[in-house]
Amino acid sequence: MSENKIFAGPRVRRIRNGLGLTQTAMAEALAISPSYLNLIERNQRPLTVQLLLKLASVYKVDLDDLQGESAGSAGQLREVFADPLLAGEVPSPQELIEVADAAPNAASGVLKLYRAYREQAQRLSDLSDLLAREGHETALSSTRLPIDEVRHVFENRPAYFHAVDAAAEDLHKQLSAGDDLASGLRAWLQKNHGIVVRTLPVHAMPNLRRRYDRHSMRLFLSERLSQPDQLREMAMETCLLALREEIGAELEALGLKGEEARRIARFELARYAAHALMMPYGAFLGAAQRAKYDLDVLRSRFNVSFEHAANRLVSLQRPLAAAIPFFLMEIDNAGNRFRLAGAGGFPRARFGGLCPRLNIHAAFAQPGQVLVEAVEMPDGDAFLTVSRTLEGPQAGFGERVRRTAVLLGCDLAQAGETVYAAAAGAVPVAVGPSCRLCERQGCLSRAEAPLTRPLGLDEMVTGLSVFDFQ
Repeated sequence: MSENKIFAGPRVRRIRNGLGLTQTAMAEALAISPSYLNLIERNQRPLTVQLLLKLASVYKVDLDDLQGESAGSAGQLREVFADPLLAGEVPSPQELIEVADAAPNAASGVLKLYRAYREQAQRLSDLSDLLAREGHETALSSTRLPIDEVRHVFENRPAYFHAVDAAAEDLHKQLSAGDDLASGLRAWLQKNHGIVVRTLPVHAMPNLRRRYDRHSMRLFLSERLSQPDQLREMAMETCLLALREEIGAELEALGLKGEEARRIARFELARYAAHALMMPYGAFLGAAQRAKYDLDVLRSRFNVSFEHAANRLVSLQRPLAAAIPFFLMEIDNAGNRFRLAGAGGFPRARFGGLCPRLNIHAAFAQPGQVLVEAVEMPDGDAFLTVSRTLEGPQAGFGERVRRTAVLLGCDLAQAGETVYAAAAGAVPVAVGPSCRLCERQGCLSRAEAPLTRPLGLDEMVTGLSVFDFQ
């Protein structure tokens, strides 16, 4: 029978030191040579099953003390070193295991310090949001990942890029594709760049949405994608080629630092350009106003998805030709936020987006249904919200469908211009920003106590929430 090998040298050394033994004395008791014990303690030899049993019988050692929790500790340390604050300092997995094994108390201390740092950073962020609600801007800075830097820039500016939008509208006119934009894009790619578009089956491209092969001059699209999503992939490739200068100019204007952040932003701008090409500004704005911003009508008229139409509505903010200033949020069923966008930057100080009472969370229980609701913030601001689930790429048998939900909203005062006004309800639903910033009393959905109030613990009185506050 094969032996299970365990490298636990630092633990053996701690046991020996705790007993006050020399290597020679321990080696004699275990019936091994001192040099072999030395190799074990330096993790150059494993602890076999026989040695484990010997240690347990001779020194009454708990085998759990030898097996320990180094894997878990190493995984937690890996999370610490993944923080952008420690960029460039990421040790190897083996090095993390050695640290967790050799100095578990020090590793535990590092983890405690990191948790305290993250909690403090979260509190500072919440405090910044709270001050912003009261009109006091702060300049709290923190080290961010490139994706976080890009999101911060895009979320805090109007979701409209004039140069890219105007160029995409002109390109659409040049294509003269009529109602068959897909054929127009295929023809343009082949005529101007010799690129042939092909759709590949799942087994040939299991993990990719699209792939451009420079050698064969072919653009491969996954059959997992719906027809509107395949259209967007072709439109993105076309815009990256035809609108290179316009995308480059907008990219420079964002003032991002680092090549990775610029690459991510370039992808986002290409995505924006694709929507502008699929739904040209003038035509889409006119159709949206005539249809009273009915997303289902718009997606059918332009052969796009609900997601595409919602994203395009948010970007209709051209000076002197603007639509209702919508904002948008996309999350998954765990509450992770993927996208925030708005006509003037997403109004997070007034509309935090993490309130569990928002209908975007209820959308997951009714996939494919459009949920409409009027909501009111604690400060009296009211909004119209429209939520619906979005389906990801087609899943095969046995695969779990990737499902997110999108919330499109606008000021309730402008709800009458939309088709959704009648379904909003007469009395707005009371919502708030994140629970840590919300002071609504008696909220059944509260998940955390507010930062601004002490907990109202009283043995004689229990409120509706476990986070009752004074």
